[in-house]
This record gives sequence, C-alpha cells and structure tokens, in this order.
Amino acid sequence: MERHIIHCDLDTFFVSVERLLNSELVGKPVLIGGSSDRGVVASCSYEARRFGVHSAMPMKLALRLCPEAVIVRGDHDRYAKYSGTVTEIIEESTPVVEKASIDEHYLDISGMDKYFGCWKWARELRQRIMKETGLPLSFGLSANKTVSKIATGEAKPCGEWLVEGGTEKPFLAPLSIRKIPMVGEKSYVLLRNMGIHRIHTLQAMEPFTMRRVLGENGVTIWRKANGLDDSPVVPFREQKSMSKETTFQQDTIDVGMLRRILISMVDALAFDLRTDQKLTGCITLKIRYSNFDTHTQQVRIPYTNSDRAITDKVMELFGKLYSRRMLIRLVGVKFSNLIHGAYQVDLFNDTQEEINLMQAMDRIRLRYGEQYIGRGIYLPEGDCDGQAKGGHHAAQPA
Repeated sequence: MERHIIHCDLDTFFVSVERLLNSELVGKPVLIGGSSDRGVVASCSYEARRFGVHSAMPMKLALRLCPEAVIVRGDHDRYAKYSGTVTEIIEESTPVVEKASIDEHYLDISGMDKYFGCWKWARELRQRIMKETGLPLSFGLSANKTVSKIATGEAKPCGEWLVEGGTEKPFLAPLSIRKIPMVGEKSYVLLRNMGIHRIHTLQAMEPFTMRRVLGENGVTIWRKANGLDDSPVVPFREQKSMSKETTFQQDTIDVGMLRRILISMVDALAFDLRTDQKLTGCITLKIRYSNFDTHTQQVRIPYTNSDRAITDKVMELFGKLYSRRMLIRLVGVKFSNLIHGAYQVDLFNDTQEEINLMQAMDRIRLRYGEQYIGRGIYLPEGDCDGQAKGGHHAAQPA
C-alpha cells in the first residue's frame, strides 16, 4: 500500500498564541522569553527573524538586532492548552498520530486515498484546525516523514505542500543540506568544507563515502537526501509521570545528606525529561519516617525541565514538609503533568550561561554515561569511604 504521511507544524506557535490574546502584537516583531539582558529568546515572529533574530539567541543580542521588538514573557501552561486542543482535533479523524513536539504532529493516513483523496482530506483538516483554534498551520504531504517535514518547511509560513510519489529526489535536489533532519552544525560545517552545499550533491555520492566521513549517521543522511525513509509514525502515548526514591539501610536525620540526595534525584530526572523532550508542570516530594508515617507535598509550577528551577522548588518543599525532626527512612521525588516540549532547557527563565552549561553536561552524559558528571554534589566531610552517613546512597562528586 502506498504510504501517505503528513507533517504539520503550528507556525511560530508561541507568538501566534500571544497574538490571539493580544491583537496589538499582529504585524510587530515579537520576542518570547526572559526580559532581562541575560534572558534567552524562546520564540520569535517572522518580523523579528528578518533582522537575524532566532530561537535560543541571547535576548540582549536580539534587542540589538531588533530594537523595536516587543518582548512577551510567555506562558507554557497556556501553550500546552492550545497544543492539546490541536491534538484532540487531529486525533478525532486521523487513524495514526505521532506528536513530535508541542507544535508538531505526524499523521499516517495511508489507505485513505481510496475514500477521500489524501490531499483533499489534509487540506480540509488544516482549514478546520485554523478555524477552530485561530492558529496558523503549515503542512507537507509525501510518502515518508523526512520528505513531509522538509515540505512543511518549504510551505511556511501558513502554507501547504504536496510531494507526489516518485518526485522526492527532484523536490529535494535544489535545497540546502541544512534542510535535512540530522544535519546539525558540526555535520553542516564538515560537509560544506567538502564543497557540499545542495542536496543534489549528496544524492550523487556513494553511501560508503558518507559512511567514511560521518559513520552510520552519514548513511542515514544519504538516505534522507535521496528521499528514503521507512520509519513509522509512532502512535502518541503521553507518559504521565516519572519518579525516583531512595530507601536508607539505616534511618537518618542528616539534613545535609538528604538535600544532596534530593538534588541528585532532580539532576537525574531533569536529564531524563530533556532526553525525552518533555517538561513537567507538577512536582511531588515524598518523605517516609522511621515509624512508616508517609507524607507528601505537591506544587504546580510553570512547565520546565531546568535543573535549577526544579531544584529550587524541591528544596522549598523539603523545608515545608520536614518539620518533625524524626529519623527518615525514605525520600522520593516525582514529576507529573508531563507534556512534550521543544526546548531542552527553560528558555523563559535560564540565562545563556546556564543553557550552555546544561547542554554541555547533557552531551557528556549522552556520550559517556550519567554517572560521569553531576551538579555540585559532594560527599560529607570526613566521609572518604564512599558511604553517606546514615544510609547506602552516596552522591558522586561533580
């Protein structure tokens, strides 16, 4: 059966939501993110992009490039609500849906051409989404995920693009190699140094040459350049929560050690969030005393996956919850109300230095393992045998 895959993307999603609520922002250069000089741009309008502004740029630099820009703080709770509405509309009529991020979806509508005509069906769905939500949306339709995603990029802003079966290679050929998913900054520089700028050059190369240059990723990039991608659309299933607990072999009242263990838990869980491209909107702290009394305290937070932001809240909860001064048997942290997020860090609150640090630490963890680096966690003074006082958990030094 011939495949028909749609990739749809809500154009400048955060900006578009803010414009729904404030029509005075329409037509103006808009920056979403922290308002301080050390803040970071989470999203920006097309009007701002004309000045060279882009996501993840320091706000200070963005304002130098576009002094007349309007800064909006942003509200991830609000964006998650609109994203959920779009997902509900899509799932009502689509057999298989994969939510790739807060503003992107893949739809597998293979077989529907027998009854509706896939192009006509996709256009009608797009019109329905825009009518019911007021949000601009672009989509691409082709035989696979890679070509459809690239087609969406060509359709922007607020457009639609059809790549007929068998025309994938000529569609891709004149485009920049930057358009290929998986071609990051390092791969782009390497390929440009080889004199490769357009996709048609990659199409003419042999796969073994790409393997020699970029390893197995080079073969994957070559396949994508030739419009070959058999990866399936994976049905969307939202993970509800994630958590960690530590039960001590010996009950403890060492508050310093308890805080270090909680920081270690947050560090690991926040890394898992970023790896899965998710954000949490709710944190729960759990304490079990030596008499088995168990107490929990929960707090709603703006959606984030920032170690710093979450640690601050966990420490605040610990200060409120641990008041009995009894020996503790177990501590645990849970993240719930999870949503997909496109950003690896909290771009609304973190500074550029914090973002760079977080990304560097994540790269080390992904390459060498999570145990090789941690966030400022040390063993208690005088404890040099690797055993934390009062329990079996020993945090590794960063």
